[in-house]
Amino acid sequence: MSLQQHLAIIEQQLGRPPRALKAIAASSNSGVPLVLKMHPLMDNKPFPTLYWLSSKDLHKAISQIEMTGMVKQLEQQLQDDSKWMAAYQENQRAYVAERWANCSAQDLKQLDQLGYTTLFDTYGIGGLRDWQQIRCLHMQYAHHLCGENVIGQWLDEHYGLNELTISL
Repeated sequence: MSLQQHLAIIEQQLGRPPRALKAIAASSNSGVPLVLKMHPLMDNKPFPTLYWLSSKDLHKAISQIEMTGMVKQLEQQLQDDSKWMAAYQENQRAYVAERWANCSAQDLKQLDQLGYTTLFDTYGIGGLRDWQQIRCLHMQYAHHLCGENVIGQWLDEHYGLNELTISL
């Protein structure tokens, strides 16, 4: 699939042209973009979301899961299971490291000049400040598709998102 074809699909998925897009981080077996890798700055403002879920099919499925109150249930499971919480905390640290590794020398200089270094050191998956919470399953799943994420693994195990047919 060409870059132009990918960009056309992403625009259809998002309903607008992508902003701050750095690369396609994960695609389906048929080449449909699933996750976008984002630049750390957008219009000189911090954009701490490294991985953005672009697939409409996955977005819809995860939204339906969120509507059942699953975020709060999973947050309670994290509180009740110290090993799972420790793995989740490690996912947060890995995400921060991946986000820093995604930065060019110019990005690093600009983040420092704009005073965003502390923000980028402390904000976790999807810009989450409190690493005891989840906030958004979409961001967790996007991270899962690009690396290790216990929430994403749990979603695959319990909802079979990894077996979903992706058309868009």
